[in-house]
Parts: sequence; C-alpha cells; structure tokens
Amino acid sequence: MTTSFQKKARGKVLQIPGAKPSLYNNQLLVSTGIPSLDQLLGGGLAVGTVMLVEEDTFGSYARLLLKYFCAESVMTGHSLMVSSADNDPDQLLKELPRPILDDPGVKEEANITVGEDDSMKIAWRYRHLPKFQSSSTAVKFGHYYDLSKTMEDDLVSTINVKMIGSEDIMQSPACNNHNPKYLHLLKSIQECIEVGGFGTSATPEKRNILRIAMHSLGSPLWGENGGLQPDDHYDPSLIKFLLGLRAILRSSFGVCVVTIPTHLFCDKAFINRVERMCDTVVHLDSFVGSEREKNPAYKEYHGLFNIKKLPSLNTLVCHMPESLDLAFKLRRKKFVIEKLHLPPDLSETASRSQEDPVPKLAAGSSCGTGGSGKSKLDF
Repeated sequence: MTTSFQKKARGKVLQIPGAKPSLYNNQLLVSTGIPSLDQLLGGGLAVGTVMLVEEDTFGSYARLLLKYFCAESVMTGHSLMVSSADNDPDQLLKELPRPILDDPGVKEEANITVGEDDSMKIAWRYRHLPKFQSSSTAVKFGHYYDLSKTMEDDLVSTINVKMIGSEDIMQSPACNNHNPKYLHLLKSIQECIEVGGFGTSATPEKRNILRIAMHSLGSPLWGENGGLQPDDHYDPSLIKFLLGLRAILRSSFGVCVVTIPTHLFCDKAFINRVERMCDTVVHLDSFVGSEREKNPAYKEYHGLFNIKKLPSLNTLVCHMPESLDLAFKLRRKKFVIEKLHLPPDLSETASRSQEDPVPKLAAGSSCGTGGSGKSKLDF
C-alpha cells in the first residue's frame, strides 16, 4: 500500500557572521551591541527592520546606543553606513568603545597586566581577530565593550564604511513637495544595497549584512519642522522617507537604527505617525535637568527606558519582555538596562505607626469580643 506522506526536510539555515535565527519566529537577528537590550527585544534586532530611538533631551544617551550599534558592526565584519547632519560621521567612528575580548564570566582585572606585556597581549588578540571572524559558526553573538577606552583606528578600518555627512546632504537637488535631503539619503541607501549585493535577490559569493546608523534624523539641520512646511501646511517628507526605508529593508539583508529628537515635535499626532512607520520604538527619558535627578528613589539610575513598540514578524503576537518598568544606568565602563526597582517608602509607614499606635490588649481579653463574650463584628 502506497502513501503520499513525505517527511518534511529541514530547510538550510542561512549562516552569516554575527547573526543567528530567532527562537520565536526564525527571523534572522543581529546584536545591538548591548546584551541587556538584545534580551528585551527577544534575542536581538531583526534583519530587515527599522529601530527608532527617541532621543533624550540632550541626545547623549541615544548617541551612545548608536555607538554600540556601530561597534558591533566592526566586531562582526558587517558593512556600515553612517549618516548625520548634526555631527561629522567620522567623529562618531572615532568615539566607538573598545571591545572586551575576555569572556564575560572572567574578571577583567585577572587578565590585565601593567607594562609592555599588556600592549603585546592586546596586539596579539587583535592580530587573531580576523581569523576568528572568518568562521560563521565560531563567532559568538554580541560583544562587551569598555566605554572608558576607544576603539583603535586599525580595527575600524577592517570593515566597509560609507559616510553621509552634512556636506553631502546640503548638495541635494531641490524636489517639489518633498525634502530633498531625505530623498538623497534614501537613494544613497538603495544604491548601497544594490551595489554591495545586500538584496535578497542578489547571489553574492559571501553573504553579509548592512548596518545603517542615522544620527538625529528629523532635526532642524535636516530641514524638518515637526511635519510642517514654512506656510504651515502638512509636510509628510519624514513619514514618506521612513515608509520607503522600511520597504527597501524588507527585501534586503540590512538593518537600521535611527535616532530622532521627537521632543522637538509639538504635534503628538505627527509623532504617532513616525512611530507607526518603524518596527521597533524605544524612548529614552533622561533624568538630567528634571526633578527626578535629585529624587533619592532614582539615585541608582540615570533615566527611564520605555519600550513603545515591538515588531511582529512571522507571528501574530510580538515578543513581550517580563516587565516594561525599565531603567538604564551608565556606569564607568558600560551601559546597562534593567528592571526598575524602587525602594519602599519607609517614612510614610513610620509616620502612620506613630499617629495610630496599636492598642495593647488587657490580660484575659480577646479581640472583637465584649464583656458578654459575644462577637461585635457584623457578617
């Protein structure tokens, strides 16, 4: 007797250095450079998506997240594209944190010696770094970095980097009813994907991932006025750019992290449109300059980390972290995101105990009973 049953063969897993498939939806993931953030996102940042980081008031912490993202590109050998109108993109690459090549479980002090032997040891590690990256199965997912030190220029020069600064953006040709700077940036991204072979339809000899880092997109230097034109008409340039960017990344091996100063936009409806055009949205609420900076309850943290949106890819329900009450702290050498733990308010409890003391019961008496021995409680 014959049957039409056939055993389903397991598909070939695409192996790319610095990437791994998700355990939830089999989506290809890359690290953001911050292990605690990767865990909140369900294992990492999904390839083909756009992550929006809503900047804090001064933008220092959002810029730090972008440095981690670019530093991870150097450690995994991914191609990198950096664009910024506020600062020189080359300056961002010079400020990347230095990687810690020791295992996380081993104390750093045990592997550091003072003197000439230390420099020789570090040089020996970096000399073997490209050989370590040549095997896609040997590369671990995510790295740890030391914020007190910057990455060497020789290590940064090992990857392909394309930078789009303010000079390139200012030379953009004029376009009717559309911001020419956004249009120039979108065309540059599409050209980089086609030339570099990052599209899903391309068949390069060795598949790689393109990381796109955009710093302070939508700032006044980009010609953005919170969705308004000079004549107070609606300007959908930023919305169209994010929509086109997400459409391009959906059919490519590219991932983008963009920081936008949404605190400069007055229209909340416009902010909601910007958030809907991105797959992952996080907001950094810094304590600098606010009343919470002096609040003893938040003395261990530097700000709140709010997750506004998580992607739903190849599934009906997105991954949800254990808790959404999150905060971040910036230590001397690393940036950490953890669950917000507030201390108990002992002063209020102490004041109540002093105002309403518990009466002492006399010997032989019982709670809630009168002299007749019957209960005075009404059920």
